[in-house]
Amino acid sequence: MSRALIPGSFDPMTLGHRQVIAAAAEIFDEVIVVVMNNDMTKYVKDAKVKEYLFDTEQRVEIARLTCEGIPGVQVITKGGLLIDAFDQLGADVIVKGVRNESDFAYEQIHAAWNLAHNPRAKTMYLPSDPAYAHISSTLARERIQKGESLEGVLAERVIQKIESNRKITDL
Repeated sequence: MSRALIPGSFDPMTLGHRQVIAAAAEIFDEVIVVVMNNDMTKYVKDAKVKEYLFDTEQRVEIARLTCEGIPGVQVITKGGLLIDAFDQLGADVIVKGVRNESDFAYEQIHAAWNLAHNPRAKTMYLPSDPAYAHISSTLARERIQKGESLEGVLAERVIQKIESNRKITDL
């Protein structure tokens, strides 16, 4: 049985992420989406602390709603390093989606580090469908913060959840 890990902070998970996860689910028997916190301050001097719009529990819920209906996919959260989670979960490969050349270059750096620290932790890249190449978590966060439409960026159930929370906080 083949098992792929798709790690990320997913703040929030977008339709672009969903497309890559669905593509991985067609290749692997099992896909584990791992919602992680990127805390490079432990490993890189002068690294900035990444601030999230959604806390870990919310990001996991958003990921679960986004991945609904994709067979063979489970969503979890895990602390620590990806290379440790890779072994703990018995993964065969790390899958990363790439939208463009700069995504690929960025992911190559991480893949090289992972492989240097765990020779089993190989990374496979799946290109984004061009229809989703413009979508990023940054775009989603900007639209959320500005109260703009999330149509075509986030899953419908996620949009409904965010909209219902906006109404509550606007009272």
